[in-house]
This record gives sequence, C-alpha cells and structure tokens, in this order.
Amino acid sequence: MDTIARRYLAIFLACALAALALVSAVNYHVDPYLLHQWDSPLLQRLRPTTEKLSVWGKTYAVARYRPAVVYIGNSRTEMGLPASSMRTLFNGKSVFNSAVSGASIGDAIRLAEHAARVSHVDTLVWGIDAPSFSLELGSAGVEPGLTDDGPAFFARRALLNIKRGLTVDMTHDSWRILSGTYDGVCLSSLALHGQRDESCITSRNHGWAGTARAFKPRLQEFGDGLGPTAPALQAFDASVGKLCRGGTRLRLYINPTHALTLDALYWRGKWDAMEAWQRDLAQMAGRYRSQGCDVRVYDFSGFNSITSESIPQVTGAREMRYYWEASHYRDNVGRFILARLFGGPVPPPADFGAELTETGIAAHQAAMRAARERYHAQHAVETAYLRHVLTLPREPK
Repeated sequence: MDTIARRYLAIFLACALAALALVSAVNYHVDPYLLHQWDSPLLQRLRPTTEKLSVWGKTYAVARYRPAVVYIGNSRTEMGLPASSMRTLFNGKSVFNSAVSGASIGDAIRLAEHAARVSHVDTLVWGIDAPSFSLELGSAGVEPGLTDDGPAFFARRALLNIKRGLTVDMTHDSWRILSGTYDGVCLSSLALHGQRDESCITSRNHGWAGTARAFKPRLQEFGDGLGPTAPALQAFDASVGKLCRGGTRLRLYINPTHALTLDALYWRGKWDAMEAWQRDLAQMAGRYRSQGCDVRVYDFSGFNSITSESIPQVTGAREMRYYWEASHYRDNVGRFILARLFGGPVPPPADFGAELTETGIAAHQAAMRAARERYHAQHAVETAYLRHVLTLPREPK
C-alpha cells in the first residue's frame, strides 16, 4: 500500500510540475507585460490603458538598448518628455525614457543607477518634484532583483521572468491575448522608447478621462505629498555624486506642474520647505560643479506663461493646450523643457525655466513669490477653486 501511495504521489507531483512548467513557458513566450522585449514585433501589440509591470519592461529594455541619453522620474516625465524623435537634439545619440509612474525619489535613484550600470549613459535628464521627493515606498513596483548589481544580469532576469510567469494574473492575461479578448487600445511605452502613448491617456476607459474631472484628485494628491524630506535629499545627493564620478552629464529639473499645484503647497503651509529644498538643490549642484561634474538644476515650476494656463473649470473647454490635468503636462511642454536644457529649433517661452544657482536662488525665489501674489489677484476664481478642493474629503485610491 505504501508503494502505491508513493507512486501516486510521485505521479501527482510530476503532473503538477509539468503543468506549472507549461504555464510558465506559455506566459514567457506570450509575454503579456513585455517583461523581456526590445525592438521586437510584440512591442506593436495593442494593450489596455493600464500598463502593468512597466518597470520590469523598462529595466530590461535599457539593458538591451543601452541608450546614451536616459530620462528618469515619475509619471510626469514618463508622459511629458518625448524620446523616440529626439536623436537629432542629442547629435544622433540613442534616447530612452526610463521614468515610471508612481516612482518615489528612492525608486528613481535605483533606476538611474541601474541605467548607468548597464549602459554608458552620456546624459541623464532627471525630473523631480517637492511632494514626491521622499524615500517612502512608491507605487512603481521596483522589486528586488530588477536593478541588482553584479554579473549575469540577463540570466538573473530570465529566472525572475520565469518565476513571474507562474502567477495567476499573467496567466489570465496570456489567455486573453490568445483568445483575442485583450481589449488593446494603445501601444506599450516601449514602442515609443519609454514615453507613454497618448492613446492610453485619451482613451475613454482611462481613469483620468476628462481634464476637468481629474483636477480635484491630482491637486489633493500634490498637496498631500510627504516630500521633500532630509533623508531623500541625502540619498539623492549621494546618487548624483556617484553618477558624476562615472562621468555622466546631469540635467535635473523641477517638473512644470500647473501653477495650482505649486499654490497647493502654499495653502498647505509647505512653501518654506519647498524653498529650502530648492536652495539645497542649488547648493548641491554648485558643489559638484566645483569638482568638475557637468550638473545643472532648472526650475520649470512656478507661475509662468505655461503653468498659468486657464483651467477647464474657468474656460469650459474640454481639453487644455499644455496639460492633461493639473499634475501632468503634455509633450509640447516636454519639448520646451528639452529646448531650454539643450537648445533646439523651437525656443521655449522666455519666462519658462530658470537655472537654480547659489548666487541666483534668492532672486529667483523672490520673483516666484511676487508671481504667486499676482496669480492670486489675476486668477481669483482658480485660487478660490483650489482652496475649496483642499478642504474636500480625499477619494479612496
């Protein structure tokens, strides 16, 4: 009897292992989340608006593509900075947008240093924001192993991808692809060298559909952010130093979120902390420049001709020219950012983007405070709307 039971158990385990191996192999081959693709036909497959495991695909693609110019940041950089059409701006060098939605500054540091390890990064463009400038766990999904140092990166990633292929959600989405029910509406960001496809954003099924509707949660989210924090600045400083020693040219920039987002920091009592953070960034960049590093910091936030665009609640328009909503700018703004940082055929507005230096920071911040007061006077309806929004209950995530 014991012999029969052992034989039955052995057969059962063998069948279970064979089934798991088959599932993993199918998921690895179908690759619904594009975990191990670069320059392959699968990148042209339409997918749902929500891009699952984007950071898995991007960390792999950077290692395969080995771009000379890399963008780092959160969803603002991912959506706003074009990459696939920017080779001319960078003298023919390869460009990739490695920013990921939901990235904290800790996530961004790991992605920046990963790119520098797997590729010879000539230029790194890094978008930052005061509220997200913390080491708190972000929602980007930068899991252990995706950015690990050491040899045999692709072998380790293959093992991680095989393991990921055993999950229920990946199996379900592989089946949807094979059965033709995947509901694809837009391309993966990998098809656009890392930038988010506009069709994902404009789709009626997208969670941010409707510019006016999205203003309230985005303004609340920005005002509630935990950053900037001292540990995050210390970690960021150390990472910039490491990249500098590796010979990377760094262009750090404060994202041009809508003027109301910066004003939210003022009404939430966070303005002084934001100014102190800017001063620290200017001092950090000056220190590394004195050591021979090509690093500069630019501020595109504030109250300028781009960020002060009238909002739909005032104009009644369905869309904005420069923004998807209060937090995320369109890539026409991203082109202005790149033009200010590197030059280009179409210059940005004169008041858009100022370099932060130790000698100029005081004047810059005084001008920003004066512009804030003018904004309150000239945009009274928007200011009242913002103050009301900040008192409302937060929507569940």
